[in-house]
Amino acid sequence: MRTDAPHILLVNPWIHDFAAYDFWAKPLGLLSLAAILRAHDCRVSYLDCLDRFHPRMPWIAAGDRHGRGPFRKSIIPKPPQFHDVRRRFARYGIDPDWFREDLGRLPAPDLVLVTSGMTYWYTGVRETIALVKQVFPRAPVLLGGVYATLCPDHARRWSGADEIFTGPAEPALMDRVRSHTGWTTAPRFAPDDLDTYPFPAFDLQRRIAYVPLLTSRGCPFACAYCASHLLEHRSLHRSPASVVEEIAHWHRSWGVSDFVLYDDAFLEHPEGHALPVLEAIVQSGMPVRFHTPNALHIRGLTPETARLLFAAGFTTLRFGLETADFQTRGDLDHKVTAPEFERAARALKAAGFADGQIGAYLLVGLPGQETAAITRSIDAVKRAGISPVLTYYSPIPGTRLWGEAVAASRYDLAADPLYTNNAVLPCRKEPFNWQWMSEMKKRVNA
Repeated sequence: MRTDAPHILLVNPWIHDFAAYDFWAKPLGLLSLAAILRAHDCRVSYLDCLDRFHPRMPWIAAGDRHGRGPFRKSIIPKPPQFHDVRRRFARYGIDPDWFREDLGRLPAPDLVLVTSGMTYWYTGVRETIALVKQVFPRAPVLLGGVYATLCPDHARRWSGADEIFTGPAEPALMDRVRSHTGWTTAPRFAPDDLDTYPFPAFDLQRRIAYVPLLTSRGCPFACAYCASHLLEHRSLHRSPASVVEEIAHWHRSWGVSDFVLYDDAFLEHPEGHALPVLEAIVQSGMPVRFHTPNALHIRGLTPETARLLFAAGFTTLRFGLETADFQTRGDLDHKVTAPEFERAARALKAAGFADGQIGAYLLVGLPGQETAAITRSIDAVKRAGISPVLTYYSPIPGTRLWGEAVAASRYDLAADPLYTNNAVLPCRKEPFNWQWMSEMKKRVNA
């Protein structure tokens, strides 16, 4: 039995896509695993292929408001599957030679953990793993994350990883370390008690521009278009004290002012979770800001909730409306009604939020969706004094809408995850059309 703690390398891979931008996108799950490994005395290294602050960058982007900013972009050959799409394809992230040099400076790891994002980014995952294996051919590589969980068979065939890890990694993490390195130790956290988790290891980054914050896990809605319930089956909540302690840690010790809420259902049953958390944040008196790119639940927006969100420093609000065609939305979800949406809009304005702070996501490119339905939704959101935010639909295997997506798509979605890329609007029968997308954007900005 091994007695010395192993060295484990964690890697955030490149993105290959038509477009990508750091809209508060960090590998929270991977950095949470890094923190757990450190808490168990493992030696941990972390490399981020998307690092916007790499020392080899010819310039360091100051970024957009509140920590956002562009990734480095390198044009690469477009997959032949998209010969009909008149857009350039790129690798987003650091230069491969920089990554190779960074790997070469590390001691050989005993185990490599790689995460994965969107299913259609798997070519970036494959490139990342191939380079890791060139430098460290003896180190086993485990792949987890979204792509590995939603497309495990494809990942086993195409990623190049030695093992695929599906679902939440924390419950089995130390067992995997033992099986691959021969090292074992008593567990120092409870996988089903989020308050026992160490804070994610954001300090492993070169710069902490913002901190993603997870106050709960799981989502009860199982919407037809969404994979949240497939990625996390558990429903777990942190205590308000734990949440405030983490915010204080990053704010007071690291100077972080921007926090990004990653919860899938923060305002679901607000009395039992969100309101106590918001009250604790307000009572802390810390001058921090919060942003909600994962969307808040509209039904939970009462005047009291809106008041607390404003008092707590919530600055960028996004809500999962998806469509304002309330007569037909039952096929998608049952999250909100027209009166609830209108009530929420009034509550936010009354609480003090400005028009530019509030946005409602609208899904575009759904199977069988007509342009008129999109424009009606855009107009309805604007009448409520809220900014429409167009989000392009990506078909996800395992969701209720998958079958309709496969039938509607001009591509063979089941054959290759690349075809599910929302940038090409895969469920519109017509070929990719810049003019149509421009018309939708003009409608939003009119």
